[in-house]
Amino acid sequence: MVTPASVLLTVMAHPDDAELWAGGTIARHVHDGGAAIIAVPHRDAVRDAEAAAGASILGAGLYLMEQLSVSIVATMLREVRPDVLITHPASDIHPEHRQCAEAVLSALPDVVIATGHPKRAYHSDGYNNLDQEGHPLHLPTIIDVSAHWPAKISALRAHASQPIIDHFGPMAEALGRLHGRRINSAHAEAFRAVPILGQLPAAAGL
Repeated sequence: MVTPASVLLTVMAHPDDAELWAGGTIARHVHDGGAAIIAVPHRDAVRDAEAAAGASILGAGLYLMEQLSVSIVATMLREVRPDVLITHPASDIHPEHRQCAEAVLSALPDVVIATGHPKRAYHSDGYNNLDQEGHPLHLPTIIDVSAHWPAKISALRAHASQPIIDHFGPMAEALGRLHGRRINSAHAEAFRAVPILGQLPAAAGL
């Protein structure tokens, strides 16, 4: 059970990434009494509106960044001061996902020294659970999101300008079931802890 003060922040490259890789976890965190914020770069009026709609369905706030740079990410992290942070894998297949992860990882040390936040950080899943070399991503932290799966899918479908029905939706379902089988649940999302100043989180979950 999270405390009301617990803030979960996802920093992603595209407006539908948070829903795709962590939508169930975000919805579960909010349901358990925490706060959630989705941070993505500004795209255009359509995609920004879809990002706001998806975040609202999950119960999260939306933080639109002008671009993905170390300085802008650092400023955002100082403002939000999350307890838990989720971003893309540094070895993600998509180059913009890698750029996002690199910006976050570069910003973290100075921000954590200055603010003490985030307390814990995690990499999310990627396309078909593969890294850029075609190897399965190592994601040992599994979150049961079965009860919040409908909210995740509803939020994902808010991104109507994207190929959700034919592409991202089926992939989300396959990954949800894949990780769910690892903990004997219907649907789950998977993550890997990121060392912060040389320390890994002691918590079993997020």
